[in-house]
Formats: sequence, structure tokens, C-alpha cells
Amino acid sequence: MRGADAVIKVLVDHGVTNIFGYPGGAIMPIYDALYGAPVEHLLSRHEQGAAFAALGYARATGKTGVCFATSGPGATNLVTSLADALLDSVPVVAITGQVSTAVIGTDAFQEIDVLGMSLSCTKHSFMVTEIEQLVPTLYKAFEIAASGRPGPVLVDIPKDIQIAMFEYSTPIQEKYPQPQADPSKLDDALTLLKQAHKPMLYVGGGVGMARAVPQLREFIKVTGVPSVATLKGLGTIEKDTSGYLGMLGMHGSKAANIAVQECDLLIVVGARFDDRVTGRLASFAEHAKVIHLDIDAAELGKLRLPEVAIAGDLRQVLPALATELAIAPWREEVEQLKAEHKWKYDRPGELIFAPAMLNRLADKLPEDSVVTCDVGQHQMWVAQHMWFRNPEDHLSSSGLGTMGFGLPAGIGAKVSRPDATVVVVSGDGSFMMNVQELTTIKRRKLAVKILLIDNQKLGMVKQWQQLFFEERYSETDLSDNPDFVTLASAFDIPGRTITTTDQVEEALDHLISCEGPYLLHVRIDDAHNVWPLVPPGASNRDMMEEMDKQT
Repeated sequence: MRGADAVIKVLVDHGVTNIFGYPGGAIMPIYDALYGAPVEHLLSRHEQGAAFAALGYARATGKTGVCFATSGPGATNLVTSLADALLDSVPVVAITGQVSTAVIGTDAFQEIDVLGMSLSCTKHSFMVTEIEQLVPTLYKAFEIAASGRPGPVLVDIPKDIQIAMFEYSTPIQEKYPQPQADPSKLDDALTLLKQAHKPMLYVGGGVGMARAVPQLREFIKVTGVPSVATLKGLGTIEKDTSGYLGMLGMHGSKAANIAVQECDLLIVVGARFDDRVTGRLASFAEHAKVIHLDIDAAELGKLRLPEVAIAGDLRQVLPALATELAIAPWREEVEQLKAEHKWKYDRPGELIFAPAMLNRLADKLPEDSVVTCDVGQHQMWVAQHMWFRNPEDHLSSSGLGTMGFGLPAGIGAKVSRPDATVVVVSGDGSFMMNVQELTTIKRRKLAVKILLIDNQKLGMVKQWQQLFFEERYSETDLSDNPDFVTLASAFDIPGRTITTTDQVEEALDHLISCEGPYLLHVRIDDAHNVWPLVPPGASNRDMMEEMDKQT
């Protein structure tokens, strides 16, 4: 068969049912092989949108997402999405076409060094230069993407390799064994747990990726250890769990940051001491000993030297550490913190208060729902004020913080979970970054719901300019935004605009219940900011409180 036919066969053999992409000259043989194949291709309207859709597909299901792009500009347009997948550890296989091997290095039309370009934004990259390498390389790509700490893998395939004929054979599959936890370190961790008076659990996105949510919840139930979560860890811990304080860090809850600062033992599970979590690292949980559990040994001791570091499968490690602890006074103290610093939603005035609206949305959403976010103030409000049943129900660009993520990620989530209610929460700045993907929704008639929060500002940048740049508002004004409802209507997507609090309940109900895609455009006051806020370089103890002007 042709190399291009082999590509499709490998995808089918790996259970791939959906691909996101955009065709072009150097990948045309693969698209020819795709014609009539038992794989559904979804045409995105930009390669970045295709790759973000593959990320959304992967994160909503745990499966490996797949995207296609041609050489040159097609491949370069994947870079941001691949970097996003790398920093958030998302399994994606990106397949790019390349100019024929005979002209590689000659500055041929639409030639770019994709292998070199992608090395810094992928877990691994390949360029296939011999037809016999093609199938083994593709098999290896899927294994690498999903094994250990997941991540994106790129396979660059020259056009002559795609049309070359060869005898297909299934390669012997390599297996990458999971690291096994050292029993002596498990004993050391148990000793620290039993000695602790004020332990805290710091939960990251690695728990969901390890499919260790049941084991984490059982660990909390048995030990009674209070808990906090990162942006990617949201949904891992059930919202009503005793001692759960929500998100920690720069925009975390005040109770979460105070409790972590006061703990004497920090159990870090599938997290990496990100700077948006820790604030000034030297003062982060400075009096606590640390137990760090992660699949990636490179993260252990990278930023904070733990007393006990365990690289291993969380599904095995967490049950081994689940033991009853005598920490009743600490649990009571944490519950008092939670009650003292709980969120307040009774803001006066007729203008819509986004945190209250998002909290109501969370309460209204059906059990099988996915919320995807863009980046900015609305992203932090979602993290603070919504709640999620599972980590795969909340998709947010965490490590890279990419505006334009939410809409294509929502498309990927809807394709992977067609029966789920999928809501994209976006801001007026982020929405315009990949607005062309409304055409993808139109073409496939995807019932993606869009909640567009509009303050006519680049809100998060404007907030920092207000607080740290003497209110010098440089290039953050978006008052020339288009009429978003009219814009959506050009893609046959109905919508409406609301401006006052008394419109919120009915509008949210309609957003959720309407059968097809829908855009709810919500105008809010640009004076509303995200609180609390730990200033850059400050300790998490030094949270800034609300300073919004009442209007």
C-alpha cells in the first residue's frame, strides 16, 4: 500500500475515530487516503483551531487527540497548540506533510524545518525519511504521547514517503514501563503523615491524567486531610468534600492560601509547584515538610526539595498511603477558615456580576457537562465560582495561558462527548482569537453553547495596568468590538445580549436548554476585577482584597 494509506490504517488500528485538520499541498496524499476511510475528519478553519480541537477532544475523554496540517505555514500554525499541550501534558499526535525528501534543505515552496521548530514544544518529534520507518514511527508516536507523563508528539512525513509503495506489517510494540514506587519511601511518607498535625493535600492535573480520581477521593475519605487544587486539578475533589477549600495560588481562595501557609505537611499530588500557585517560592508553605507524588521524576525536587519524593502510578501510591489520621483540631480550623472566607454573591446594583452568574450556571448545568475556557478574568472567575464533577469536565489553558483556546477546545469536547452539554466561557478579547471556528460549528451543526462575557477590555491586562502600572491603560480598550450577536448570526448561530441581573436566570436556562448552538452575550462593568490577587513576586500571605469601584 501507499504510505498515506498506511497512516490511516495505523490511526484506525489505534482506535482513532476523529481527526481535526486542514489540507494543503504536502499532505494531499494523506487526505486522499482519508477519502472514504472509517475515520471522521472535522475541517477546522485554521490549523491552530484544529490542534486545539484535538486538545479538547483528548482532555474531555483521556484519549489521544489527532490533528493534520500541511507543510510550511500549516505546520507553523500548530506550534502554539502543541506548546499548550506540552505544558498541560495532553496526549496529542500531530501529523504534518513535508516537501519531498529530494528538495528538503533547498528552501522549497512551503518548506520549513518542522522537526527543529517543534523540538521545544513537543514531548517528541520525528521526521520520516524512509518508507520502512513510517509505521514503526507512528506506533511509537502514539505510545510516547500517552505513556508516563502524556504530551504532544509530532510526525513530519515528506510527500514522497506518503506516495511510496511498500509492504505493510504491524511492528512489535515497545512498552514503556511505569516507574514503581520505592517501598521504603512509602514507609517514610506514612511516617510523615502520622507525625503531622496540620497536613494539607495540594492536588494537580496529574491525578486526572493518571485516572486516579477514585483513589484520591478514597485517600481523602480515609485520612481526612483537608485539600486544595490547582487550576487543572479542579473537579478532582468533589465540591462538598469536608475540608476542600478550592483553588490556591494567585487567584485562589483566601481560605486555601491561608491553610497552605499554615500547614506543617504538604502532600503534593500530580502538581509541579507552578509559580502561579506558589507565589514567592521561598515563602510558600515555608514551615511545612513536603511529600511529592508524581509520574514524572524530573519534577521531583525541581523547584522545592521534598522530604519524600515518590515517582509512580498514583493509582497504586495513594492507596498505599491511605491511613487514618488524628487531625480533628486541624480539620475544625480549616472548616472555620472556609466559613469565614466563603464567596459572597450579593453585590448591589442592576449590573451583572460575573462571579454570581457563573456560580448559578454551575448549579444549573446537567450532570454530563463540559466547560471550556479562554484566558483572562473570565477564566479565573470560572475557576473560583464554578464547580465540576470531574477534571475532564473543566478544560482551561493552564500552563501556557492561551487566548483562543476555548472555542476550538469546546468543539473537540463536543465531538468526543456528543451527548454532553458543552459550554464555552469566553471573553471579548479571547473570543476573537479563533472566531473563525464558528464556521466549524455551523458546518457540523454542533450544539456548542457560548457564554461570552464582554467588558470591552482586555480585562486581566487592564487590571494589572490599574494596580501595577499607575493606571496607564495601554492598548487594552476593546470598545470597538463587533456586535457579537450579529456576528454569530452570520454563522447561523442564534443569540441574545443581556445587561442586567434580572435577565440572568432566564437567559442561562435558555442557553442550556436550546437544541443547537447558541451565543449568550453578557455585558458587564469593566470596573469588576478578579479578587483576591497575590501580586507578582509576593508571598501567598499577601493577598490583595477587593478594590473595585462600586457602580
